[in-house]
Parts: sequence; C-alpha cells; structure tokens
Amino acid sequence: MARKKVALRYIRNDSTRLNTLKKRTKNLMKKASEVATLCNAKACVLVYGEGTTVPEVFPSHAEAVAILNQFKSIPEVPQLKKTMDQETILSKRLVQLRHQVEKIRREREDREARILLHKAMVSGHLPGNIEELTTMAWKLELILKSLGERITKRSGQPLVYQAQAPYVTGGKDMGSSMYQALQQ
Repeated sequence: MARKKVALRYIRNDSTRLNTLKKRTKNLMKKASEVATLCNAKACVLVYGEGTTVPEVFPSHAEAVAILNQFKSIPEVPQLKKTMDQETILSKRLVQLRHQVEKIRREREDREARILLHKAMVSGHLPGNIEELTTMAWKLELILKSLGERITKRSGQPLVYQAQAPYVTGGKDMGSSMYQALQQ
C-alpha cells in the first residue's frame, strides 16, 4: 500500500525528527549505492546530522574524499553544466507554464471561432461586431486552406482555393473574402 504524501516542513518533535533523519539517511545511502552499482557511476553522500560534527559518509570516508577531489579538479564550466539551483529550476518551470498558457489561449480562441462560425451557419445571420466577423473570416480561411491541402494530398491535383489578402483597416478594399461576401 502506498504511503500518503508527506508535508515538507520542519519536524518539531525532537525524537521524531531524529528517527526520521536516521531512516532517511539510511535510505539515501542505499539509493546512492544502487545508483553506483546499477549505473557503474561514482557517487558519494555526506549527511551532517543536527548537532553532529562528523558527517555520515557513503561509500567510505577515503572514497568520498577521492570522488570529491576528482569533482573539484574538473573545470568549473563542465562541473556546473548539469547542476541547477532553485532560480534555474523555477525559471524553466515559468517558461513551461507560459508555453502552456499560450497553448491554452490559442485553443480557446480556436474554440470561440468555431462556435461563432457554427452559430452563423445555424442561424444564417452574421454577427454585427467587426471583431467577431474578422475572427470568423480567419477561421474560414484556415478551414478552407486545410481542406484544400487535404484535397491536394489525396487527389494530387493543385490547390483550387487561394486565400484572399488579409483584412486591412482604413482601406477601401478590405481584401477579406468575408467582407466581400457581406457587400453582395
């Protein structure tokens, strides 16, 4: 049976904290041993307990000193290549979340455009708002382009539909096929 998630906060009870430290240290040493064995890697662990001056060391004090000296002898750039601090981790996470927000925003806009288009097709009336008309025109252009590409791909014949020039405000010729359809 799986354990429930443990809250990461300071354990106030002294005996509980000491027992937890012993158990976690033992498990950490065991995992380091497994990594070293399974991956044929050099690994060492130093754990300074609360109030102790001498750390608990894996695999042994001499081997840990040798591994740490070897690590320190590596030039600083390769040494820090794969290490990350809290700021780096958070900034990478922030970038991921921004990409996720942008993706969701695009999906929402696409869904809204589809709904507008569906409402216009069902009711037979176009919305009076210029933004909604532009959104519908944009979605229609994408759908027609996608259909044209599918037809071309399946039949091998050239694309029949050519997209109109983009919507330009303030000009006599709006260029959008939706605008031209409204004028008729």
